Amino acid sequence: MGNGKKLFVTKIKETTRFEKIVKRITTDVSILKLLFKLGFDFLQIQIGTGLLQVSISADSKHAICKKNNSTTVKFRGGLNLTLKYNHSFEEFDEEIKKADLVISDADLGSCVAVLKRNKPLLVVITQDMMDTRKLQNELAEQLQKNGHLNYCTVDNLEEGLTTAFKAYSKADKNLFAKYLGKCLGFFNK
Repeated sequence: MGNGKKLFVTKIKETTRFEKIVKRITTDVSILKLLFKLGFDFLQIQIGTGLLQVSISADSKHAICKKNNSTTVKFRGGLNLTLKYNHSFEEFDEEIKKADLVISDADLGSCVAVLKRNKPLLVVITQDMMDTRKLQNELAEQLQKNGHLNYCTVDNLEEGLTTAFKAYSKADKNLFAKYLGKCLGFFNK
């Protein structure tokens, strides 16, 4: 891993397929170029039970080097973007801590795991997720409205990646007590 940023692409339940998102990130050269422009040089990708086939084609602007469970895209000028993929992670929280940005689905467990680490989170959903996970998608929409994460579809991933991220602010544990005290007349404000 170089001195750039690290992106962690994850699906907390490794038995669920996350292929459309992983495929878009690992095969679309325009996405890889955008990530590189955004300062990322290392992508850690959890592929779950899906079969990953990185099919980036080399051209005059970049070359591809595959080794074990990683692929390096070598751009002109000696700049590299490394993609490393695993089915699951024993130290899931450690991967989140090391990441500068996390891309996940709208699963509540994924959102909580990332936000409690105060990491920028981009929730990406697919059309089939929209049809089967209405409540999770509503959660992601509300969390975006509250400024806690960004939310997009696979088709508008570029927009999701370039939208500014705000840090998740931790809850004020005394907020309810303050509210109750105000309602009971103990505080003027």
